[in-house]
Order: sequence, then structure tokens, then C-alpha cells
Amino acid sequence: MSSPLFYDRTNAGEQLAQVIHRIVTQITSDTGAVPRPIVYGLPRGGLPVALPVARLLHCPLDIVVAKKISHPNNPELAIGAVTADGNVLWSEQTSFRLQYSQEGEAALTEAIHKAKLQLAQLSLGCPPVNPQGAIAILVDDGIATGMTMAVAAQALRAQNPAAVWICAPVAPLLLLPWLEQWGDRVILLETPQSFFSVSRFYAEFPQVETEEALACLQQQNDWLADSK
Repeated sequence: MSSPLFYDRTNAGEQLAQVIHRIVTQITSDTGAVPRPIVYGLPRGGLPVALPVARLLHCPLDIVVAKKISHPNNPELAIGAVTADGNVLWSEQTSFRLQYSQEGEAALTEAIHKAKLQLAQLSLGCPPVNPQGAIAILVDDGIATGMTMAVAAQALRAQNPAAVWICAPVAPLLLLPWLEQWGDRVILLETPQSFFSVSRFYAEFPQVETEEALACLQQQNDWLADSK
């Protein structure tokens, strides 16, 4: 790859927004109606990408907090993922023995704690929306393993939306068939064969702090309220 695919998360989000908007418009044209959309960013990095999507679709911006469950002996290795409300998804490579060991249960407990803490930090910016009957559009800044995106989709599915869309600027091509198991539609701008980390596809990829993530939520939902 000679140059990054995206300048920063906002740039990626603007490009993703255009593609999603075209698809929503096409569905509306074909069917005469489309369920109301709700955009869900995966905190924290997914929120600056999700903001332009929610803005173009003129819809609420909410969150699903999902955290990886780290291997007890290798914190960088995800053995699963969990949402703040307790939806758990274990990697197919994770043995039952590890899942139900003291170390596995401790790793799960730590991940749930992190997810609940982040939800508490960001909940003030979240709108009072119910995804039942809506198109739930899940957005992240990139998908590397797909574990957090899949468990987020699983959590949303339990709330009976009309559909769950999995959306990101970039994800590995080999991951596409697996992602399609979790979403009714998967929207990716780029699917490179060679994939080491999400950050390598961005010119600017700083860590998104809690204050910035909260500002994204508040900015969209305040704008939506003012425009009614």
C-alpha cells in the first residue's frame, strides 16, 4: 500500500456515509418505504466515523459498547468479546476449558467491567431510542478480527430491529463471509488482502478520548433535536 486509504476517521466516515445513503435511497426507491435508521457507533474509535453517517441519514446516533476478552497470557489476543449488557461471543478457537477456567472467567469479568464503565461514561450523550423495527446501522473505524462487531450485532439483534447492517471503512477480504453471518448487510469501502492493523489505512489515527466520543453523540443528537 503506497499511501493510506483515508486521511482520518471523519474523512472515512464521510465516504462511508455517501455509500450507505445511496443504498438507503435505492431501497426506498425500490420498495417505496424503508424502516427508520439508527446509527450505532462502537466506542470510542467508531464514533467519529459514525457521526457523518448519522448526519447524512438525519437519524439518531447511539452506541453499542463491546470489549474484547483478552487471553490470560496474552492481552493482545482476543479470545472473545462481550457487550456492556452481557452478550458474550467466544472465538471459535477458544476451548471450552479456557472459557470455564478461573482465568477465562476472570478475563470475561474484566471485559464486562470495562464495557460497563465506558457505557456509564458515554450514556449521557445517548438518545432514548428503541431499535425495534428500525435498521440498526453498526459503524466502526475498521474491522480487524470482527469479534466486537459480531457481538454488538448479536446484542442489537436481540432487540428485534428490522435489520442489522455492519459497516466500516475497511476490513480484511477473508473476513467478509464470516461478517455476513452476523449482519443482514455488510458495507465496507475497502477489503484489502493484506491486513495487519486498522491504523495502517489512516494517515491520522489518534486515540479517541472519552470527551471526543461524548461530543460526537451530543453534537448529532442536539442537532437532530434542533432540526425538528
